[in-house]
Amino acid sequence: MAVINADEAGANVVPFLDTIAWSEIGPDLLAASDDGYNVLVGGELFEGYADHPRKVVEVREGLRSSAAGRYQILERFWDYYQQLLELPDFGPLSQDRYAVRQLKEQKALPLIYGGLFDQAVAKVANIWASLPGAGYGQHEQRIGDLREVYIRAGGKLSDD
Repeated sequence: MAVINADEAGANVVPFLDTIAWSEIGPDLLAASDDGYNVLVGGELFEGYADHPRKVVEVREGLRSSAAGRYQILERFWDYYQQLLELPDFGPLSQDRYAVRQLKEQKALPLIYGGLFDQAVAKVANIWASLPGAGYGQHEQRIGDLREVYIRAGGKLSDD
């Protein structure tokens, strides 16, 4: 479960973050790791949260990535947002705050607060390759599966 509290993040945000982690990391690796916070792309675990691990992994031929952590954050984006948000490290709370900032910049937070889950996923699919409609040529989860994860994590859907 995300470590950021609901008071800081807002209604439905923690379940939404848990859904992104499930989508990006997968349930087995979430359970076998520090809830995804210490996972490199490809499934290897890293130690220590002082900084982004800065390890480039060949995911498959022609695809190399520095994605790391619960939200598979790329090194080049981490450096910018760490400075912008004055994040002290690559620890769980810093990763959560990074992810919330992404939700804010993509204008997904009002949708999440209002329980408009499918629309919020569509708004952030360009950030997380595992979300439906991302279009990065990687495996994309099904929206129905994501919705179920979100609800199990305590997320509320709009009645509309």
